[in-house]
Amino acid sequence: MLSEVADGVHRIEHAYVNVYLVTDDEGRVLVVDTGLPATWNLLGEALRELGRRPSDIAAVVLTHAHFDHTGSAAAFRTRLGVPIWLHEEDFTIAAHPYRYAHENVRAAYPFRYPASLRILASMTVAGALRVRGVRGLLHAEPGATLPVPGAPRVIFTPGHTYGHCALHLPDRDVLLTGDALVTLDPYTGRRGPQIIAGAATADSVQALLSLDRLVAHDSGATTLLPGHGEPWTGGVAAAVEQARRTGAH
Repeated sequence: MLSEVADGVHRIEHAYVNVYLVTDDEGRVLVVDTGLPATWNLLGEALRELGRRPSDIAAVVLTHAHFDHTGSAAAFRTRLGVPIWLHEEDFTIAAHPYRYAHENVRAAYPFRYPASLRILASMTVAGALRVRGVRGLLHAEPGATLPVPGAPRVIFTPGHTYGHCALHLPDRDVLLTGDALVTLDPYTGRRGPQIIAGAATADSVQALLSLDRLVAHDSGATTLLPGHGEPWTGGVAAAVEQARRTGAH
């Protein structure tokens, strides 16, 4: 369930959605994206495995506010009082998890891509239809280094949502790409570096253009950690090139 994917960076994968825990030398923990509601208990188990407690969670950073990334965000706010960072363009989605822009009709995808059925069913069982909205968030300013464990630098990568941001951990050689670049698309079942299908992407053209902002970190990130799919260690430029070849769908 829990695996260390970079120095002090741990991955929880549940229902085809990734959650990352970043630890520091002071015993603090940063949670990057919170997965679906059923991931809440898994987070507790992961903390115990790391020798940490819920009180050690210093902050949550959301790459964007889609329901499969904010599933436990409300619980972090109400139960633990943890500050949550997110680009302000996504604040409305965070408060209303099922109101978000997308290019294509979602219902058509399981018929066009049968491989997605198992993925989407797993996400539904994990609580995809019962995500609570969350408010009172802090703005993750593009270009800023956030005062949280791992000191992530915010990279503005709009397209999947209009406020999507990737996170660069320069001391860990890690780029947390969220859904700006994934290695598994839940809506098609396709694997390999790509952007998410138009079933959940607001603007695919903009999403492809935002890949340039990831390439700028090619020399400073040997590991890409996506919101869906396995980590990628083949270099940022190679991942982006493959994502561009795959294109929008």
